[in-house]
Amino acid sequence: MKKKLLYLITEDWFFCSHFIERAVAASKAGYEVLVVAREGTHGHLIREAGLRFVSLEIDRRSMNPFRELRLFIAILGLYRRERPHIVHQIAVKPILYGSLAAILTGSRSIVNAPVGMGYAFSSSDFKARLLRPLLSLSFRFLMNPRRSKVIFENADDLNDFVICGGVRPCDAVLIRGAGVDVHRFLPGRESECTPMVVLMARMLRDKGVAEFVQAAWRLHAEGVAGRFVLVGEPDIENFSSISEETLAAWNGVRGVEYWGWRDDAVAILAQASIACLPSYREGLPKSLLEAAACGLPIVTTDVPGCREIVVDGENGFLVPARNSDALATALQRLLTNPALRQQMGALGRIKAETQFSSERIVAETLAVYEALS
Repeated sequence: MKKKLLYLITEDWFFCSHFIERAVAASKAGYEVLVVAREGTHGHLIREAGLRFVSLEIDRRSMNPFRELRLFIAILGLYRRERPHIVHQIAVKPILYGSLAAILTGSRSIVNAPVGMGYAFSSSDFKARLLRPLLSLSFRFLMNPRRSKVIFENADDLNDFVICGGVRPCDAVLIRGAGVDVHRFLPGRESECTPMVVLMARMLRDKGVAEFVQAAWRLHAEGVAGRFVLVGEPDIENFSSISEETLAAWNGVRGVEYWGWRDDAVAILAQASIACLPSYREGLPKSLLEAAACGLPIVTTDVPGCREIVVDGENGFLVPARNSDALATALQRLLTNPALRQQMGALGRIKAETQFSSERIVAETLAVYEALS
């Protein structure tokens, strides 16, 4: 009989972006795969990939205790019915509710993946500061129960959890991000037009979008030639989301362009000269992996997740978070030096091929499943 592998994740689009390759590979390896997430715009893609999909209403913003209790009861009932051999739980609520449900229903093996740690650990606003100690305490009891492994996307998060006692060293696994298809994302020839800097992400304050805009305005005022393009859309489920009104107001002002959500990352990166993500904290940003594979130099922040991809001065520059002046200075160095862009981009491509290929990430994840089977 096939072993059942159940993925519990908040959003269908995030599963498709970061985990569908691994799930399809697991299915081909002989697992019966079930994906549980809120169904939005990508549920049909999961089904078309040959995976069973169950829609579950998970509200990432909700802190209503009655609503959260109903969600936990739904997860508990699902685990009791399905009896998975392995549950792979991704992000905060799936980890906390799923781990407790797995313990209560006797699920044999648990894989938890905290990915980027989310709003509570990257934001400095009041709600985040209030949530952080509560989540840290909950993680201490539910992140690494018996017969579980915890997959971290960067070494900083792994070390923090091990040092604080939240994860046993023997159960901590480093798998660096979702990987990138290095056969699809390929280097191209840079256009001779005005160089374009692209930030591809959800439009959140915690992604450093405001600092990017401020840096663009400064460089525009100083006469530095460059286009500064925001690609993505607000995430209304995230407390740090930037409104469409604000983004529209930035569009077309002093070199900034807002393109909204796009699904043609390969084509966008082919137009770009530099990739930028001044985030406050990440798991390991897929947009930067794709940029590296396309041979683009990267300017990002010296924070967990981002520094996994960039070696400062080698394939890009690392700058302090929340510092638009330092960001502008680093971008100017690349905008005014085509040879440096080419040199750094070539080194980034090598890094993508040797360290972050999809094949490598898939193999490392399947090895975790096999170790728990």
